[in-house]
Amino acid sequence: MRLNKIPATVVTGFLGSGKTTLLASILRQVTGKRIAVIVNEFGEQDIDSSLLRSCALDCDDAQPVSEAGGIYELANGCICCTVEEEFLPVMKQLMARRDDIDHILIETSGLALPKPLVQAFNWPEVRQHCTVDAIITVVDGPAVAAGRYASDVAKVDAQRRADENLDHDPSLRELLDDQLSAADLVLVSKTDLLTPLERERVETLVRAQLTESVKTLFIDQTLASDRDTLEALMGIGAASEEGINAIDNHHDRHHADGAHHDHAHDHFDSCVIRLGEVDGAALAQRLQQLLKAHQIYRAKGFAALPGKPMRQVVQAVGERLDCYFDRLWAPDEPRVTQIVVIGKGLDSDALREALAATEITATA
Repeated sequence: MRLNKIPATVVTGFLGSGKTTLLASILRQVTGKRIAVIVNEFGEQDIDSSLLRSCALDCDDAQPVSEAGGIYELANGCICCTVEEEFLPVMKQLMARRDDIDHILIETSGLALPKPLVQAFNWPEVRQHCTVDAIITVVDGPAVAAGRYASDVAKVDAQRRADENLDHDPSLRELLDDQLSAADLVLVSKTDLLTPLERERVETLVRAQLTESVKTLFIDQTLASDRDTLEALMGIGAASEEGINAIDNHHDRHHADGAHHDHAHDHFDSCVIRLGEVDGAALAQRLQQLLKAHQIYRAKGFAALPGKPMRQVVQAVGERLDCYFDRLWAPDEPRVTQIVVIGKGLDSDALREALAATEITATA
């Protein structure tokens, strides 16, 4: 039985800042640790198969992103906006495997705010077994020096538009400030491309958002082979969840000032519909009807179809519905259908009744 809590390192920063490079370097260089990884980079290239082979947990090369291995992918939305729906279920899975895990690495979307994510570590089912070792914010040195804040502003804007789940729309400067405000350590990347004057400019901007206790490291590509530093990044022991509620940021001030702010947790409704095996065609047809009749922003889940050995993924955004099979049902896994519906002004009873009609009643 494990008595100490599993440490988790949260890595945040804009798309292109170097988060994935840092993650890959840790997995390649830090030995003797069984590391689980949660990836939430919407629209970015996944960690390559060679990196997955170096992961300390059981990574299957045939299924490089798998709940059965060490990599857990949340690629369908900003992790800070889908904490309860997607992040907590994954953490519960990891806590069930806690005797096989020494450390958890979490790479957030470039648009994610660290605070809501870290607050989730205070949920009883997570807090009992896990602690946030540190929040590491990776800053693109040349982009900040140039006043762009992100290496490719157009890509970040495209990322923002592509993510239907993103519930906040701050400026890049405000978002950078909020990522820095939660940091236990800041890594300024690509510093070999900075002049001394640019480095001073970046340090001044970054330090303005940090407390005295938060350190800033200027790094370049040599970090990838610096095993001692990489190992030190995973032993900071900040227990960030304990003080996360006291952090003030732009996001919270929008609410305090009563400013208009499209925040999903404020006025979205959600319901979870659980059924047994269902008629796949009927389920798709009913969902299409519900998408047109109700103000549903998103529906996502899994369906169990009779006679089918694989689990079917069901995803809907707006009026677009996609269904595909993702993996085999495990021998001891209950064959159940579960659909999460998110929208506004939802009639949960009507939704459940409509989808329950697709359930197949077992016959003797």
